[in-house]
Amino acid sequence: MTTHTATPYDQLPIIDLSAADAGPEARARLHTRLHAAAHDVGFFQLVGHGVTPAETDALLTAMRAFFALPEADRLALDNVGSPHFRGYTRTGDERTGGARDWRDQLDIGAERPAHVPAPGEPPYWWLQGPNQWPAALPELRAAALAWIDKLSAVAQRLLHELLTAIGAPAGFYDPIFGAQAHPHLKLVRYPGSAADGTDQGVGAHKDYGFLTLLLQDTVGGLQVQREDGRFHDVPPIEGAFVVNLGELLEVATNGYLLATNHRVVSPPGATERFSVPFFYNPRLDARVEPLPFPHASHAPGITTDPSNPLFAEYGYNELKGKLRAHPLVARRHHAELLTPA
Repeated sequence: MTTHTATPYDQLPIIDLSAADAGPEARARLHTRLHAAAHDVGFFQLVGHGVTPAETDALLTAMRAFFALPEADRLALDNVGSPHFRGYTRTGDERTGGARDWRDQLDIGAERPAHVPAPGEPPYWWLQGPNQWPAALPELRAAALAWIDKLSAVAQRLLHELLTAIGAPAGFYDPIFGAQAHPHLKLVRYPGSAADGTDQGVGAHKDYGFLTLLLQDTVGGLQVQREDGRFHDVPPIEGAFVVNLGELLEVATNGYLLATNHRVVSPPGATERFSVPFFYNPRLDARVEPLPFPHASHAPGITTDPSNPLFAEYGYNELKGKLRAHPLVARRHHAELLTPA
């Protein structure tokens, strides 16, 4: 059983994005705080982002209605039937670090036709394809796709301010996003601790894209590894997004910006927890070039992990993660891509 740590870290840094529009002095203070949060912690709470309570309520209402559907209706969208890793994952079917994550979820991406890789094309094109939607809840499709559009705009603006904060060109990475970016949305329910007493809601990991914006409820359970090497709770703030940097930003800055380990501890007993992580990712075929910025000479280098190699093309990084996290999908549809044991 995981133990919570007593900690002096009462809260992550809080960043108010609306300060970017409050005049030069306020924007300069924003950049100072954002620079420190991204360089020192790799995590922060984002307020002033412009997402309205009505937009949030529309998504959360539709999400709760989805998880209230009969299990048979949810299993009709089982992601094991999707070679694109879209759809519903039953509790315990996803893996992090080889261990099961005690949660169920719906994985959603940009609504595009399937791209079955032609001979010679990279296999990561399997990741592009249609979503699976519950016929009984048309409002879910509308709310989820609207959320992807809204948070893509928030994330783009945040990335521009972050790059400006460290002295880099604000739009340096715009060409690898655009209309063919590969955003990813998860609607997640943690049903409480597993019957055998294990409490891995999701195991310790780093995200492999650029930015993650997480909407969490008031139950708590998210933990971030801080400078002391321990995992510390992230108290929820109403209306805020918990933001963390992905591995691509760490690689792009040679370790100056941090991708930080984090995990979720299952809520106690039968308590449910709901969360909505949104992953701001570039095109699958994007090659992430090193970022030119004045602090590059102080970059410590990226964290190396032989079990988690990073690739120049983003699609290979995401495909690697999906094959590990969803072994049932991988074995059914992509056995030829699996490394022999």
